[in-house]
This record gives sequence, C-alpha cells and structure tokens, in this order.
Amino acid sequence: MILRIYPDNINERHIAKAVEVLRDDGVIVVPTDTLYALACDIRSSKAFEKISRMRKMKEGKGNFSFICYDLSHISDFTKPFSNPVFRLMKSCLPGPYTFILNANSNVPSIFKSNKKTIGIRVPDNAITRRIVKELGHPIMVTTVHDTNHFEEYVTDASEIEAMLEGMVDLIIDGGNSDLEPSTVIDCTSDEPQLVREGKGRIT
Repeated sequence: MILRIYPDNINERHIAKAVEVLRDDGVIVVPTDTLYALACDIRSSKAFEKISRMRKMKEGKGNFSFICYDLSHISDFTKPFSNPVFRLMKSCLPGPYTFILNANSNVPSIFKSNKKTIGIRVPDNAITRRIVKELGHPIMVTTVHDTNHFEEYVTDASEIEAMLEGMVDLIIDGGNSDLEPSTVIDCTSDEPQLVREGKGRIT
C-alpha cells in the first residue's frame, strides 16, 4: 500500500494508518529531509528482524538510527552528554544530521552497535515527525537502497513500491527525496568528530 501525504497539508487519517501499521509489527517506508528510509517501531523486534533480513544485516552490524520527534526524546535513550554536544544538536536539529551517541539501557540490545552506540535523527520533515509524535516514541530507520545496486539510492516512492513489492506493509509518498544522505557526527567522546559529510553543512 502506498499513501501520498503532502507536508503542507497533512492527512491525519494517513498518519493514523501509518501508526496503526507500526504498532502491528509492520515495516513502512517514510520520507525524511534526506532519503527515504525503512522504518519500524523501536518496540517491535519482529519488524526489526524483518528489516535486518531485507538488508542482510547481522546483529550489531547495521547502520540504523532512531528518529525522535524533538530534542526532548533524545536523553531517554542516550547516556548523558556534554553541554557543547547539546548546543551543537540544538543548532542543527531539526535537520539533515545523524548524531552518534552512547546508548543507555532503554535502547533494546538488538538496536545497539557493537560499540553500544545509537544514531539519533530529528529530520526536518513534518510527515515523519508527525508519525513519531502520534506513535508516542521513536522509530528505527535505515536508508532505502536500490536492491540491485546497494551504493545507489532510490528517490521516488513509486519506484520504491515496485522494488519492495510484498516486502513492506506501507509506503508513505512524501514526494521525491534528495540524493544526499545525512551528515553523521560522532559525539561519543569529548570532541565531536565528523564521520560523513552529507546534506547537513558543517561550518
């Protein structure tokens, strides 16, 4: 199923449907402010395992992040971080950035990397943030790649539907995505370190 949602005129029934699918252990595709992403409820190990099989990810090896509604949710899943890191996140979010932080015990072990860290995103995308808000807690996401060419991204929801037919439960069409991934910043040590420069500019 594919649902078209316009960010400047959000259909609340479509949002409710997305939340229903997530709560029912479903896997959905959501738009962000960078690329489309596979997503599931962080409380659903069943859905996460399905995504892991789709992406052929081994436990602790995948690149995935939590999407939070705003900064207030971040500390629920991370260990304490410094004031400079908080100021950096506040200046960048919502936006096309992924912050790598030390995970706390609220993060299920299946979502943690081998380094016990977690990627955190608050994208500047009204559709997906509304889904997260209505769900009541973050969703786990990992970028949608072309299944035949992993290094390539798919930016059109109809192409994603054709590529993932029968593999996901719902696709949210929020319009064409960008071709750039998020900028990744590692904030697990004293000084933030740039891991990947993407759409989010570093000044």
